[in-house]
Formats: sequence, C-alpha cells, structure tokens
Amino acid sequence: MSRAQLILSIDQGTTNTKALLLDHAGVVRATSSRPVAITFPQPGWVEQDARALWTSVTAVIDECLAQAGNAEVAAVGLSNQRESAVAWDRRTGEPVGPCVVWQCRRTAGFCDELRGLGLEPLIRERSGLTLDPLFSASKLHWILTHTPDGLARAVTGELCAGNVDSWLLWNLTSGASFATDASNASRTQLMNLATCAWDPELLRIFDIPPACLPRVQASSSIFGVTASCGSLPAGIPVASMIGDSHAALFGHAAFAPGAVKATYGTGSSLMTPIDRAAVSSHGLSTTVAWADAARVRYALEGNITNTGGTVQWLAAFLGLPGGAEEVAALAATVPDSAGAYLVPAFAGLGAPHWDADARGLLCGLTRGTTTAHAARAAVDSIAYQVHDVFEAMRQDADLPIPALFADGGASRNHRLMQFQADILDCPVIRSSSPDLSAIGAAWLAGLATGFWKSLEELESLPRATTRFEPQMPESLRGTLLDGWRNALLRSRSRPVD
Repeated sequence: MSRAQLILSIDQGTTNTKALLLDHAGVVRATSSRPVAITFPQPGWVEQDARALWTSVTAVIDECLAQAGNAEVAAVGLSNQRESAVAWDRRTGEPVGPCVVWQCRRTAGFCDELRGLGLEPLIRERSGLTLDPLFSASKLHWILTHTPDGLARAVTGELCAGNVDSWLLWNLTSGASFATDASNASRTQLMNLATCAWDPELLRIFDIPPACLPRVQASSSIFGVTASCGSLPAGIPVASMIGDSHAALFGHAAFAPGAVKATYGTGSSLMTPIDRAAVSSHGLSTTVAWADAARVRYALEGNITNTGGTVQWLAAFLGLPGGAEEVAALAATVPDSAGAYLVPAFAGLGAPHWDADARGLLCGLTRGTTTAHAARAAVDSIAYQVHDVFEAMRQDADLPIPALFADGGASRNHRLMQFQADILDCPVIRSSSPDLSAIGAAWLAGLATGFWKSLEELESLPRATTRFEPQMPESLRGTLLDGWRNALLRSRSRPVD
C-alpha cells in the first residue's frame, strides 16, 4: 500500500451530495459538494429524481479529483441517505419512477392496514423497526404497485429495487454489482436482524419479490469495482457502503456501547452501539450499526423527522430570503423563546413518540411574541426532540452515557449546542468535521482494503472537537422541559398514557 494513495468517499444526502479524498493520516485532501433538488408533489409526499442524484455524484467526484490533481484512488467508500427507495429497469438502468424519499408519508394508509391486521408485533420482532412509512418496505411496495406490471416484472428480476446505496453502486459499476450493506438493509424493514438476510415472512407481508432485491453484504467489504466514470478510472474497489447516520457513528470512533451520537441534518438520528439485537422498550429502533468480516455491531436508534428542516420551514413561512441562516441569526437576538414552543410534527412525530397523525403547532404566544421568539422556538425544538430520544436511550441501554457526540449542519450553531448540553444536563462533544459520514465510510473502505489495519489505528487519527458543558440551573431546565411536554401533548392525535 502506497502512502500516496487516497480514499475517495461519497456521501449522498437528502439535500446535498459530497465527496472527499482522505489520506492515510486521516487528513482531508479535497472536498466537493453539490445541492440536490427535492419536490413535494402532494401534502406529505417527498420525492427526488434518482437520475439527478447520480448526476450529482459524478459531478462531485470529478471536482474532488480535479482538486487533488487526479490523485491515485485506493478505494471508494459510499454513505447515503437511508430509507429512500428507488426501482429501475435491470436491462436499461433507467428508473421506473421517482426516488421516494425517507420523509415521505404516502404509505401511511398501507401501514395502518398492516397494523389493523395485527402484524406490527411480528414486523417489529423480526426487523427491529416500528411499523411506519419512514422505512423502505412500504415505499418499495408503493413503487412496485404503481409501476405498470411492476410486481410481475419484479418477480422475474426484470426490475431492481432498493435504497439509494444500491442505485449508486449499480451506476458506479455500470450495472455489474447489485448489492446493499447490512446497515441499509436493516432500514428497509425487510431484513431479519438475527440473520442479516431478507426475511421471507416480511417479504410476504409487504409483497416484495426477492428477485428484485440486492444481495446483502458486510458494510466493510468489496462490493465491486468501478467502471470508468468521468475522471474516475475503472477497476477501483468499492470497499464500503453504509447509511449516513451509521457512518457518522463510525466516524466519531464510537465503536463501543455507552457512546451516543446525534447527527443534526434535515432530520436527526441518534444512535448508540449495543452488543446484541435487543428490541427497545422505549420507542427506539434496533438496527445494524455496521458489519465487517468479523462481526455485526448493532445499535439503538431514534429518528426525528424535522430538526434542521424545521428552521428551513420557518424561513420559508416568514419569507426570510436568508433561509435557515437568517432564522438562526434572528433567534440569537433574544435570550429565550419567551414561553413559545414549536412542535414540528408536520408529518407526525417520530421516535420516541411515533404518532403519525400528530400535527405541528406553535403555542405559548402572547402579544409580546415576536418573529425572533418564533425563530428561537424553532431552533430550541431541535434540542428538545434530541432530549426525548436521548432519555429513551438512557433507559434502554441501561448504561452510563457520559456525553453526546454531535455532528451535522445544525451542530455548527454554537447556541444550539450549548442549549443542547443544558437541556440534556450532559456534555456535548461536537465534531469539527462537516463531513463525518463521508469520513466514516472512508474508514470502513480503508479497513476492507488494508489501507488501515484496525480500529485502534483509526482511533489514533486526529479528530478535532469542541466541548459544551451544561450550565443551566436545574429549576429552569425542569420548567422548560415541562413546557415542551405540554406542547407535545397538545400536538398529539391521541391521549398519551
């Protein structure tokens, strides 16, 4: 292995696609980013153009390699937005419809039908996931049943169906490889957690023919080799695939139980490693954190649908041309929200509440409430939602959790991170890297190819962080949380025990 070689890592997210080149010392040598479009064709529906996602990947690869003088690439790693579902023609490689994004709620009625048949306990036991439109299975069912002869074509394998990772791998290898990794497969609600294989009973329930699904591999393994793609040459091993939240956990070097990370993006994911596939008692999902040749590492996870997206929504609602950054700046002009709370249940509540029919509200308003207080309530809602999942993890993991590791776009907000530490009464350790998911995928690709030899070697790589210590008096913290709980109750569609 030449030290001059670099790992190319691609992170295809909901709102942008990134690429970076990482050297053996863990130093980022080049980065590139492109925004990706997202559409809302009906209330609760969220879509993207699968072909445009791939185009964004080729663009950031070319830009990244150009910055590094077309450096020698040792391996490719891939992290991706999870649960977003795509189907395409196996012969032509053309998508048969839109990419149905993880936020999309179009399958809520179908999930209710399955729940009415009493299938939720079995689905949760086998997959580790609550029956909810968030996960891929109901989306794949929708795509196949809304494609002409979709189910029949899926039965024969004429159609390929999977998450964004499988779609990108297919294109990176020019159709030679059709695979997914255990972390992404565990988010479909079709994989058996115990076997890390597609579960025949879950496939039957969701009416997904096995012939249309990708093979499941370890996250750190060789998925295929690249075809010539722009400035990326052919023959480079694609040596990791992993969901973006899982990749961020790995990028924090949070390899053992007791570590919790929160990724602050459009939505947020909290995740903590566990030793076995235990089912949560507090509204969390059980998932595969990552897998390599030696073992499968499981995790508890809580998904929050709207965190950074809440701030983006308020910017549009108020007509602020500066977007989320203007909302954050407006929020910083007031010391608190003056008793206002924003519950961003625009499409229901995710973990740990799981109320698909809850609806968003802004409450606690007085004649003295200003747009700055509404902005502060939007930013604070991120910390409150993270608090609820963090507390559920404390109860489920039954382990001391000394700190919260933070990453993602909204974690750049210093005031939010301090409020997060205050409301958790726990230190928050923020990664200084804006590309932690890509770094985690790069590390896994490096392990698969011998670029790095061990977890211990990865732990020794530099990781710059900023630490936020809790400073809020306990009495104020309790008052604020009581107000949040009251706002939550008012947003709910049904009484809470």
